Amino acid sequence: MTQGHTLESLLAAATERLENAGTTTPRLDAELLLSHQLDCSRTRFMTWPEQKVAAEDADAYRALVAQRCEGTPIAYITGECEFWSLPFATSQDALIPRQDTETLVEQALLLPVPDDARVLDLGTGTGAVALALGSERYGWDITGSDASPAAVALASRNRDALGLPGVTFVESDWFRGLEPGPWDLIVSNPPYVAEGDEHLEQGDLRFEPHAALVAGNDGMEAIRRIVREAPEHLHPWGWLLLEHGYEQGQAIVDLLGEAGFRDLFSRRDLTGHFRVTGGRWPGNGES
Repeated sequence: MTQGHTLESLLAAATERLENAGTTTPRLDAELLLSHQLDCSRTRFMTWPEQKVAAEDADAYRALVAQRCEGTPIAYITGECEFWSLPFATSQDALIPRQDTETLVEQALLLPVPDDARVLDLGTGTGAVALALGSERYGWDITGSDASPAAVALASRNRDALGLPGVTFVESDWFRGLEPGPWDLIVSNPPYVAEGDEHLEQGDLRFEPHAALVAGNDGMEAIRRIVREAPEHLHPWGWLLLEHGYEQGQAIVDLLGEAGFRDLFSRRDLTGHFRVTGGRWPGNGES
């Protein structure tokens, strides 16, 4: 490597390379990767753009940029991302937490549940939803479950790093293997992409775990199972709250209504799409 590379020259070269590779946010990606490599804030690039960069750091940085040019998500390259203003470790064992899913957290926090509510997060992945809730409601007894042992281990690491020991993570295939309820609130961001959907071959989805994305031919297989089994695990008038695809809201309202849930509602995400749907289980003998 030639001597004298600066922060700005490295960023400029990386941005051009990423733009040519077709990434949608080349400058942001370049900055995030350099921030990770140098273990510094992105503010440093604006404050000291002419600062020299060591040869070994520059070489390692270009290797990270090459991974991103091949399509690998930033969160998998760096092993970290932010959700609900909290830092999370990531790996290819779990979906990357996305801003859309913050809608699920927001709506859960608005529901009228006891101060000491028992809360279940089905398909917890990195533990992002369970831990975001735990960071806001210290009195809640929160359990996150996932069928993947690797995801449970990752979520547990995130819990320990965030200092939220009140959140428990367990291995379970949906409700199978869980302690008996009842729960005051069940939340889930389940798989909801249809098998064969063209988006599975695009962007970050190409690298994320298939089982955490795809749910049958219409994307509703996991949601149907959760709606069918949840009443056995809910307190009377307990809540079920589901994240889903932007075109699935009405189908889930119908599904919940047919199952006997009441007080049904859907909420939009920041892009204006219906993203979260829920309702209350009235308990046995009521409809």
